[in-house]
Amino acid sequence: MTSRPRFSWSRWWAVVLKEFLQLRRDRITFAMIIGMPLVQLALFGFAINSDPKHLPTAVIMNDSGPVVRSVLAAMKNSEYFDVVETFGDEASARKALAQGGVQFVLNVPSDFTRKLLRGERPALLVEADATDPTATGNALAALSALAPQVARRDLTGPLAHLNAQPAPFDIEVHRLYNPEGISQYNVVPGLMGVILTMTMVMMTGLAVTRERERGTMENLLATPVLPIEVMTGKILPYVIIGLVQVSIILLAARLVFHVPLEGSLLATYLASLLFIAATLTVGITLSSLAKNQLQAMQLTFFYFLPNILLSGFMFPFAGMPPWAQAIGNVLPLTYFNRLIRGILLKGNGWTELWPSVWPLGVFTVVVLFVALRFYRRTLD
Repeated sequence: MTSRPRFSWSRWWAVVLKEFLQLRRDRITFAMIIGMPLVQLALFGFAINSDPKHLPTAVIMNDSGPVVRSVLAAMKNSEYFDVVETFGDEASARKALAQGGVQFVLNVPSDFTRKLLRGERPALLVEADATDPTATGNALAALSALAPQVARRDLTGPLAHLNAQPAPFDIEVHRLYNPEGISQYNVVPGLMGVILTMTMVMMTGLAVTRERERGTMENLLATPVLPIEVMTGKILPYVIIGLVQVSIILLAARLVFHVPLEGSLLATYLASLLFIAATLTVGITLSSLAKNQLQAMQLTFFYFLPNILLSGFMFPFAGMPPWAQAIGNVLPLTYFNRLIRGILLKGNGWTELWPSVWPLGVFTVVVLFVALRFYRRTLD
């Protein structure tokens, strides 16, 4: 009767060395081991900010009196508002709000100073893009103490009689697009892009690697099928799957969460179709880069993490540092969030949607070109 072999430290150490050698040869996995903690530290430590400041603000300056200038200075000193543009009419300011170019608009009436000196208690109007309540909540709360502060500082001497309680002027706030501050109105449309990113990239990311592992890629490469035919042929079924997901999410958003649909349903599907195409090209590119399905999954996760954190889905985009916004402006999910929230909550038309449409188109073309280049390499 043969005895059971004993545990051998030398054999055990040989297995350990073999695993380390495999990790060293698997460059993508080794890069993930080092890169993922560094990326997460950078994103969570520096890029994420739940109390955004220096939010872009526009002014309709119909009156430039000293009290108005003091109000603007006080808003800037609060660190929540950065005046980036001055408009001459309300239509231009409302368009900037709809496009997401500014977060707030301060509207100064032409007779503000005259009414203030007469003791008529005029009002300044602040319009806020309230689609994301987290981005505007603290900034709007800071406005409540601003009028008394300016009055105490500026209304002295002959004007001291105007400095009474309540403050001699009001700052009225209009929360546009989501006046009740319902978080589902912001989260559910953004969740559509997150779900599409996760499923589309993951499914297509495994498309080429699966065929390579099963041995069917050689047969496909031996046929006269062009690379563009392979890529588009693999993408089309997932386009249909993505549109089905969009329909399910839209139904749930409307029937379960009561998210409004202010814009066109056709525009919603066209924007979704463009985003699906952009996301699928990423998946095909990752599958062309990866040598196996494990690497494809690792690359998918590495791509998904910045998208969910830097696109404005979980955290206010305007509150991120410039370097994080620069990365976010490369990601397709950033533009899709603006598109889908603009259509559903703001009722945006194609004029307002265009600044987010063309970057998605450029992204799709560039990434598809990269995918074709790497696919051609597999023909060698």
